[in-house]
Amino acid sequence: MTPSKKKSFIQSLNTDERSQVLMAMLANEPALVKKAYAIAVEIVGEANADDISDEVYDELNSLDVDDLYSRSGRTRHGYVDPHEEAWEMFEEVMFPFIDEMKKNQQRALPSTAKIHCIGIIKGLLKYEKESNSDFADWVEDAPDEYITTVLEEWKKGDPSSDDIAEVMEIVKGDQS
Repeated sequence: MTPSKKKSFIQSLNTDERSQVLMAMLANEPALVKKAYAIAVEIVGEANADDISDEVYDELNSLDVDDLYSRSGRTRHGYVDPHEEAWEMFEEVMFPFIDEMKKNQQRALPSTAKIHCIGIIKGLLKYEKESNSDFADWVEDAPDEYITTVLEEWKKGDPSSDDIAEVMEIVKGDQS
């Protein structure tokens, strides 16, 4: 089989199968671990605070008040409070962003975690100031509360005092 057909075969594998191939290669070829690690750090470390901020804002701003109404009120299982459901929807959007920040802390990538923290905070501040969606009226206090949550979660990763000061300047600067 030619190298291009072999490559084509590998590309036809699903994600789980590719993962198994990679893990088998790493287990049998310790020299590849260093190379795979460098590539992984490069891929994961390409975070951009402005891109993250835009993504947070866009995801939050896409929350639809009609979806809120369909998920709340009277249901066959009882009553779902619209305010509580709005917060639940807000949290559903925020969870993956906070989770990614925490993963970068666990991966020992403090600068990438800081970039995620900054991006999330900027996105929350932008949503708080710029969103005119009807949904935003249901979660008026959520952006401020989530800024506090993001900061608390990020600080659990033991960032440097300089990094904390830098992030706090962003928070203070946008609130003035």
